[in-house]
Amino acid sequence: MITDHFNRPLRDLRISVTDRCNFRCPYCMPEEIFGERFQFLPKAQILSFEEIIRTARVMVGLGVKKLRITGGEPLMRHSIEDLIAELVKIEGVEDIAMTTNGYLLPPKVDALKAAGLHRLTISLDSLDDAVFQRMNGRRASVEKVLEGVTAAEQAGFSPLKINCVVQRGINDHTIVDLARYFKERGHIMRFIEYMDVGTMNGWRLDDVVPAKEIVARIHAAMPLEPLDRNYRGEVALRYRYQDGDGEIGLIASVTQPFCGDCTRLRLSPEGELFTCLFATQGTDLRAVLRSGATDDELVAFLTNLWSRRVDRYSEERTENTTPRDHKVEMYHIGG
Repeated sequence: MITDHFNRPLRDLRISVTDRCNFRCPYCMPEEIFGERFQFLPKAQILSFEEIIRTARVMVGLGVKKLRITGGEPLMRHSIEDLIAELVKIEGVEDIAMTTNGYLLPPKVDALKAAGLHRLTISLDSLDDAVFQRMNGRRASVEKVLEGVTAAEQAGFSPLKINCVVQRGINDHTIVDLARYFKERGHIMRFIEYMDVGTMNGWRLDDVVPAKEIVARIHAAMPLEPLDRNYRGEVALRYRYQDGDGEIGLIASVTQPFCGDCTRLRLSPEGELFTCLFATQGTDLRAVLRSGATDDELVAFLTNLWSRRVDRYSEERTENTTPRDHKVEMYHIGG
C-alpha cells in the first residue's frame, strides 16, 4: 500500500478508455466546442488494451482494489468487453464498474456481463424529454436511455446506480420525479452537484443546487434518513427512504468537499495520470510504458507520483471560489 502527502491510500483507479462521446452535454462537451470539426485523439495516441491491463496490474500491486471504466462514452471503444474480461483476471481486483450514458447498452450489455463486469452506472439527468434533450445536446431521448436501463436489468445488473447532474433552473424541478421513478424500480439514484470541472462549461456557483437542498426536496415528498458511508473514500453521501424501500446518494464536492478521504487516481485515454479531478495537468505514463520500462520501474514511477500528491482542490475552492484558469476537461477523464 502506498499513501500520499496527506496519508491517503491509493485504492481506486478510474480508466478513461476514449475521449469520444455520442452526447454533447453542455456541462461536459458543449456542442459549440465539440462540433463536427473537433479533432479527437488518433488511435496511435490512445493506450492499447495491453497497456491499460499492465498499468492496472501494477497499480493493484500498489493497493488499488476498485477499477471504474469511463470515457467519454466507454461503449464507443471497440471491443470494450475484451478489456473487461482481462481486467477481471487481475488478482486483487475486488470491483470493476462502468459509467455509461446507456444509449449503446442494449446490444452490448450481455457481453459486458459475460466478461465479468460487476456493476453499471447509467447517467440520466431528467425524465422530462425536453429537459433531457437540452442537457445532452439533443442527441438522445429519455426513452433510449431507459431502454438501456431495461437491458441492464435483464442482463442481471441490479441495483443500478443512476447519475443525475443537477443544474439550477434547468433540471432541478425534475429531481423528485427521478427519485420516485428509480425508487420504484429498485435502483440507487445519485444526484451530483454541478461541478467546475474543466473550463469550457461556463460554470457559475449560482447554478449549483446544494446537496442539502436536494435532500430537502426529496424528503418533503418521500421521507429520508441519513446512512453511514460504506467505506472510507466513498464519494456519495447516503440517505435511505424511511419506508425501507431503497436509498439515494449525493455527490457534494462543491458544498461538502470530501478531499480528505480521496483515494482515486485517473488514467486518461492517451495515458496521462491525474491525481485530482480538477487538476491543471497530468503526468505522462504513456512515455514510460512505451520506453521499455520494467514493472519495477513502473512501480517506482507510480509510487513517486502518489507519494508527492497534495491535491485538495474542492476544499481550496470552498475557501476561495475564484476558479482556476485551466483544468482538465470532464470528458477527458470521466468525472
